[in-house]
Amino acid sequence: MKLPDHAIILGNMSMSECELECLRKCSCTAYAYSNATEEGTVKCLTWFGDLTDLVENHGLGQTMYIRVHRSDQGGKGHVHKLSLVITLVSATAGLLTILFGYLLWKKTLRNEGRGSTGGSKSEAISNVSVGGGKNDTELPLFSLRSIVASTNNFSEANKLGEGGFGPVYKGILTENEEVAIKRLSRKSGQGHQEFMNELKLIAKLQHTNLVRLLGCCIEEEEMILIYEFMPNRSLDKFLFDSSENTKLDWGTRFRIIEGVAQGVLYIHKYSRLKIIHRDLKASNVLLDGTMNPKISDFGMAKIFGMDQTEANTNRVVGTYGYMSPEYALYGHFSEKLDVFSFGVLLLEIVSGKRNSAFHRLEQPLSLAGWAWELRKEGRGMEVIDESVRETCRLDEALKCIHVGILCVQEAPADRPTMSSVVFMLNNEATSLPPIKEPAFSTPRKSSHVGSSSFSQNSTSFSNNAVTISMLEAR
Repeated sequence: MKLPDHAIILGNMSMSECELECLRKCSCTAYAYSNATEEGTVKCLTWFGDLTDLVENHGLGQTMYIRVHRSDQGGKGHVHKLSLVITLVSATAGLLTILFGYLLWKKTLRNEGRGSTGGSKSEAISNVSVGGGKNDTELPLFSLRSIVASTNNFSEANKLGEGGFGPVYKGILTENEEVAIKRLSRKSGQGHQEFMNELKLIAKLQHTNLVRLLGCCIEEEEMILIYEFMPNRSLDKFLFDSSENTKLDWGTRFRIIEGVAQGVLYIHKYSRLKIIHRDLKASNVLLDGTMNPKISDFGMAKIFGMDQTEANTNRVVGTYGYMSPEYALYGHFSEKLDVFSFGVLLLEIVSGKRNSAFHRLEQPLSLAGWAWELRKEGRGMEVIDESVRETCRLDEALKCIHVGILCVQEAPADRPTMSSVVFMLNNEATSLPPIKEPAFSTPRKSSHVGSSSFSQNSTSFSNNAVTISMLEAR
C-alpha cells in the first residue's frame, strides 16, 4: 500500500527495534520499514494520530503495521465463545426447568388420585408393615379399575353381605381366581384408622384358621381389601338359620370350635405379633369350601408387646354380648377379653342360639346364664341344639358347655388362657376346673354394667349384632 503522509523517521535500526520503539509510545498509531540497506538496517517510519492519505496498492506499496488494542484482537472469536457459553447455560436451565415441572406435575396427579384423605392414604402403600417403612410384606396393590371389573362395577348380584366395615363383594380376577372384595363404606362407623389397622395386622399373620389377605386398593376415595374367597360365607349364616343349621352336624361344629380356638391361640401366643382381636363373633368366622373356620375382621384388633398382659382404652369397641365386663365398664382389656368372646361363641355353636336373643327375656340375661341354670338342674343336654342332640358325642358336647361357661366367668383371673382351652378341648381324660355363675347371668350381676357403660354408648349396627363404641372427649 501507499504509506500515509506525515511520517516521523526514527533513523536506522533493525525491524525489531522499530517495532519496540512504536510500542513504547502510547500515541504511536503505526509503523513501517523503508527498504533495507546492505548493512541490514532499515529506516523506521512511525505515525502518530490519525492516518490520512492511506491508499491500498498491491503492486508497488509497502507493508505497514497498524497498532490496535489487545481487546480488538480476535474479537469475533471472543464474541462467538461468549455466545456459545450463554447458549449452553440457557439450554441447561431450560432443561432443568422442564424436568422440575414434569416431576411437580406427576406429584400433583398422584396426590389428587388418592383423594381427600391426603397424606394418610399416601402413607398406606409404604406403611403396610407394622414398623412402617417400605412394604416389606410384598402385599400386592390392585388398581381400582381391576377391582371394578372383577365385581362388575360392584353390582348387587356380586354382593356377599355387609358388615360394620362396609359391603363385601365376590370378584373374579385374572386366571378366574375368586376373591372377596371388602369395600370401606363412606357411611361406616369404621374409617381409615380401622382400615389401616386391619391391613397392617392381617398382612403379618399366616395361619390356617385366619383368613388370608391377598392385597389392597387405595385409590381416589376408595379403600378396599382383597381376601381369599370363602364359598360358605360366615358361620352365623348357618348357625342361626333353621333351614341351614342342619348342615352343621356335630363333627363339623366341633371342628369349627377347635379351629377358632387354634386361631385365637395363634394370635395370642405364636404369631409375629401378639394381638387381641376384640371383636370375635359368629359373623367374623368365615367358612371355606370344606367348612373349615377362618377368623376375619381385624379392624378393631390391638397389638400387645410380647411381655404385655393388659391395657386400657377410652374407646371401647366390639359387639354387645361378646364383650367382657371389665372391658365394657372400664375399657380394661387383655387376652381374657378374647377368651370371654370365644366362650360366648362356643356356647352359640353348641346351642344354635344367639346370645343377643336372651337380652329380651327377664331371666336369665345371657346365653351363658341360661346354660348355667340348665346345667345346675342336671339338664345340660337341653343346651345342645336339637338338630344334633341325638347324634352328637354327648361327653364332648357337655365338655364344650363346661369350657364355654368357664370362659365367661365374671373375673378375668377365673377364665382360662387359650392354651388351656385348646388343651381341655383336645384331651378327653383331663379334669375340668370348677365353674361359678357366669357374668351377665342375672340383673344383679349386670345392672352396674348396663347403667354405667352401655346406656351412654353411641351405637352402630352391623349385620348380626349391635356394635358398641364408647367415645370420650380428649
